[in-house]
Amino acid sequence: MIDIPGTPGTLTGLVLRICQCVFAAASISYMVTSGGFFSYTSFCYLIAAMGLQVIWSFGLAIIDTFALARKKTLVSPVLISLFVVGDWVTATLSLAGASSSAGITVLYFGDLGKCSFEAECWRYQLSVALAFLSWITIAISSLTTLWLLASG
Repeated sequence: MIDIPGTPGTLTGLVLRICQCVFAAASISYMVTSGGFFSYTSFCYLIAAMGLQVIWSFGLAIIDTFALARKKTLVSPVLISLFVVGDWVTATLSLAGASSSAGITVLYFGDLGKCSFEAECWRYQLSVALAFLSWITIAISSLTTLWLLASG
């Protein structure tokens, strides 16, 4: 297998996993601190998808840290296959949650003008933006691991 930046067990892979975890956790925190997010199904789905993203990314960040500390490479085809499947599943869920929440945010708060609390609307928008940033980093990781699996 070839050495690609962002692969599991490398410093760039660890940075990507930490960014995924931080963006997803920040998205959750901004959504939860706004008042009535539970009234909208897509916002609840976003919380669930980002929660799964935090768990997955944090777990893989721990594995990357362990591999870096032990100076081991994570190039087992079975392990890379697990990373590919997990990354693609979480990437799909994250994109679906971010897109549906963005659609609701634009529809209710932009088009219909039903946003009476400016701080609440601002938190919804920031949460959705952070969810998209989390998705971008997981997309990079998933494409990198797929490329690594295909090259091996």
